[in-house]
Amino acid sequence: MTRHFAGQGAHVSVLDVNPDGASIVQQLSSEFPEAGFVFKKADILQWDELARVFEQVYQEQGRIDVVMANAGISREGTLIVDEEKPSKPILKTLDVNLTGTIYTVKLAIHYIKKNAVTGSGATASKGTIVCTASNAGLYPFAVAPLYAASKFGVIGFVRSLARSLLKESIQINALAPAVLETNIAPSKELFKPMIITPMSTLTRGVQQLVSDPSLTGQIAEIHGQNVTLREPLPYIDEDTGKNIETFWSLGYA
Repeated sequence: MTRHFAGQGAHVSVLDVNPDGASIVQQLSSEFPEAGFVFKKADILQWDELARVFEQVYQEQGRIDVVMANAGISREGTLIVDEEKPSKPILKTLDVNLTGTIYTVKLAIHYIKKNAVTGSGATASKGTIVCTASNAGLYPFAVAPLYAASKFGVIGFVRSLARSLLKESIQINALAPAVLETNIAPSKELFKPMIITPMSTLTRGVQQLVSDPSLTGQIAEIHGQNVTLREPLPYIDEDTGKNIETFWSLGYA
């Protein structure tokens, strides 16, 4: 993702809890001399820290146009345990993947709203937000139900927020990748039996979502060589659709 924007000569602020991001940004600076880079250490679960870093980026750059809410982990214990007394589940995966995404999106909205609108009508835009979900948020993922819950949550969050943000001329979409070879896996051995989707497909998905301001509330499934926009489930009946639209017209639930 960083290389995609850097290749367009953009300024890219990389936020990560891992301080090694500073050395990665240094490497990218030599690879893309026409782009601008900065690394800032931030834990997306620490609201005050994340808010401070967003404010720093805004003060330094004068604007924020695109926010990629990409941080995610997959660490969970089993919920099915033989134990005398039930132990409290570890919810770090849910916290990082969903709560952290919500924090990031809240800050993104605050700063993108300050931009002037470009385009008009269906292409009116102040900026765009792209969240990283997963195809584990589209299909049952029995091996990691908490990870699946976090990604189903991201997809529901994006689809549900899009309509309100449309009134602000801000687009929000999500990526739902299949298996990409990233550091989220506990070991590279995990990828050996898998059918890997190339990173280039993800990049095309990012480009499609960012370059077309008419797209919002979309879930781009990234699989093989394909980027497929996945439609939400149709209403089961007319009454359900009418109720959802009534909630929207009332403005509260």
